Amino acid sequence: MTQTTEQVLQGARQARALRYLGVFGGLAAAFVIIIVLNINSGSVDISAGEMVRLLFLRQGETTQLNIVWKIRLPRIFMAAILGGALSLSGFLLQTFFSNPIAGPFVLGVSSGAKMAVALTMICFIKQFGSVSSFTLIAAAFVGAMLSIGFVLLLSRSIHSMGVLLVGGIMIGYICSAITDFVVTFADDADIINLHNWSMGSFSGMDWEDVQVAAVVTALTVAAVFLLSKPIGAYQLGEAYAQSMGVNIRVFRVLLILLSSVLAACVTAFAGPISFVGIAVPYLVKRGLNTAKPIVVIPAVFLGGSVFCMFCDLIARTAFAPTPLNISTVTSIFGAPVVIWMMLRRSRGRG
Repeated sequence: MTQTTEQVLQGARQARALRYLGVFGGLAAAFVIIIVLNINSGSVDISAGEMVRLLFLRQGETTQLNIVWKIRLPRIFMAAILGGALSLSGFLLQTFFSNPIAGPFVLGVSSGAKMAVALTMICFIKQFGSVSSFTLIAAAFVGAMLSIGFVLLLSRSIHSMGVLLVGGIMIGYICSAITDFVVTFADDADIINLHNWSMGSFSGMDWEDVQVAAVVTALTVAAVFLLSKPIGAYQLGEAYAQSMGVNIRVFRVLLILLSSVLAACVTAFAGPISFVGIAVPYLVKRGLNTAKPIVVIPAVFLGGSVFCMFCDLIARTAFAPTPLNISTVTSIFGAPVVIWMMLRRSRGRG
C-alpha cells in the first residue's frame, strides 16, 4: 500500500469521524436547548437564574418547584425516553423487513398495543380500581405481538413489501376500530381520560412512570446494543449473516421481541404516536451517511428523544392553553419526511 493511498484512507476516516461528531454534537446541543425551552415554556415563566436554582439547588417558590419537578420535568424525561424507544423500535423493524417504510405505527404494532392497553385499563379499573405500569406494558406487549404476528403470517404468503405494508395498515385500522368502540361505550367514570390517552400524549406523567419506563427501555436498549454485530451482518443479507455464524431464526425473533417491547412501553404510557419510528431513523442514517448499528443505534435513540421533546413543546405551546395531541404534531413534521423518502426511492428505481 502506497503512502498516497494511506493518506486517502486516513482522510476518509477523519471526514467520517467529523461527520459523526457533527451529528452527535448537533443532537446533543438540540437536546439541551429543547430541555431548557420545555422547562421555561408554559403559563408560568421561569428566568435562567431561577431555573438554575430550581434544578440544582431545589430552591425557589413552592409553586415554581412543584411546576418544574412534578409536572414539567417528568413530562420532559418521558418524552425523551419514549421518543428514543419509539425511534429505535422503528429502526429494528426496518432492519427486520429490510424496508425503511416499516415502523410500529405503519405495521399496526402501536394500534395493537393501544387496543390491548384500552381493554386492560377498562377491565382492571372496573375490577380493582387501578392498574400498574408494568401491567399496562405487559398488555401493550401482548397486543403488539398479536399485530406483528398477523403481519408475519401475511409475509409468508405475500412477498411484495408494498402489499405487506398495506396489510399492516389494515390490521392497525381494525385494532383502532375495536379501541374506539370500547372507548365509546365505556361507562366507568374512572376511565374518562382513556380517550385522551388513546390520541397520544405525554401529559400527566410522574416520577414513578419515568422510573418504570427508564428501566424497561434501558434493559431493552442494552440488549439491542449486544446485537449490533449481528444486525450489521444481517443488513448485508441473510446469506452473509449465516456465513458469519448468525442464527437467523433466533435473530429475527429477537428483533421482533425487542422492537415490540419498545413500542409497547411507548404505547402503554403515551398512547400511539405516529411517524417517529419511520422519519427519525431515516434522517439520522442520512445525516451519518452510514448504517453501522454501533453508530446508528445511539444516534437514532437520541434523535427520537430530540424529535419527540420538540413536538411535545409545540403541542403544549402552539395553541396554549389548549394542548394538541402529540400524534398531530409528529404527523405534521414526520409525514413530509416519509413522502420525501418515498419519492427519493421511486426516483432511485427509475
